[in-house]
Amino acid sequence: MFHVEMYNGTKEENYELVKKQLKALIEGETNQVANLSNAAALLNQFLERINWVGFYLMEGNELVLGPFQGLPACVRIPLGKGVCGTAAQEKRVLRVPDVHQFPGHIACDAASQSEIVIPMIKDGNVIGVLDIDSPEKDRFDETDEKKLQEFVEVLVQYL
Repeated sequence: MFHVEMYNGTKEENYELVKKQLKALIEGETNQVANLSNAAALLNQFLERINWVGFYLMEGNELVLGPFQGLPACVRIPLGKGVCGTAAQEKRVLRVPDVHQFPGHIACDAASQSEIVIPMIKDGNVIGVLDIDSPEKDRFDETDEKKLQEFVEVLVQYL
């Protein structure tokens, strides 16, 4: 049985713990939906002050909604559109302190104020993105960006 340890260290220590928990959850499991579902649930339980966390997966030249935690979301996002589509197209993390200032932002949840999107890259190709929304402006910092990239790198090894 998976046991959730308390996150009472520094932000960096807590992220290290959540990466260990991810490995424990997905090691030996080959089903992509199961692994993405557990990864989304783990981040939802770990991250404070967020209102949506989940994955969009590449299908042709668009992103299609994958496992997530939060309110129902946009199902398809064309490459280059919105924060997710732009991050996927440019193969880079986008940390948006105020989504209302992002040209072409796609508002799936009106409560979202800030967002971070981490591309999932395997063998040089974007296979999807991790998308996290917050009801607070400027919720995500450099530590979140760095540690969430590391989280995604661990996850991608099992996809």
